[in-house]
Amino acid sequence: MPVVLAKELARVLEQEIIFGEIAPEARLVEEEVGERFGISRSPVREALRLVEQDGLVIRHPRRGIWASPVGRADLDEVYSCRLALEGLAAEQAARARAPSHVAALEKALAEMEAAHARGDVRAYFQGNVDFTDVIHDAAKNETLRRLLNGIGKQALRYRYLAYASAPELVTMSLSGSKDILAAVSQGNARLAREVTERLIRRSWDAIGAAIERGAAA
Repeated sequence: MPVVLAKELARVLEQEIIFGEIAPEARLVEEEVGERFGISRSPVREALRLVEQDGLVIRHPRRGIWASPVGRADLDEVYSCRLALEGLAAEQAARARAPSHVAALEKALAEMEAAHARGDVRAYFQGNVDFTDVIHDAAKNETLRRLLNGIGKQALRYRYLAYASAPELVTMSLSGSKDILAAVSQGNARLAREVTERLIRRSWDAIGAAIERGAAA
């Protein structure tokens, strides 16, 4: 039970950090987290360790545990890795061109379109996460998946920040996702990679601008 509790609590804390409900650089105190969720300190400690592994919190000796900052330097580190890895995943997904994965991409895209039509940014974000998860599955490369997982949670914070702070990026993302789906469906590996990298570069620029606007405010 403590292990199950820790994993579930880690999932909840991850979501709160990704969606900004726990602010960047906010302190997380074990006792306070435990009181909030009615959980003993042992699973809380393990949950925070799991969240730390994903780069969403930082542990400072003698100062405690803090939500990781959101900043330009960190964004550049995460997105320089994401650019190369996501591009490669799309390329390999197009080479594999499995009908089941194409169908899953179409389903995720339909969810994104529906969320966009009703102006639901959070639902759009989840659909977009599902879309990229299918790309990762379709690439059939476990080493690549492990590398993507290593930066995945950190990247999610910035992806949600992008959609929440720059609504025009949702439209751009939807258009780019349609192009990625078309390239994968056609088995055009080169185009799939190019479209993916172009979309990530544009998102990177937009998120950076949003961060700089926030710093200047």
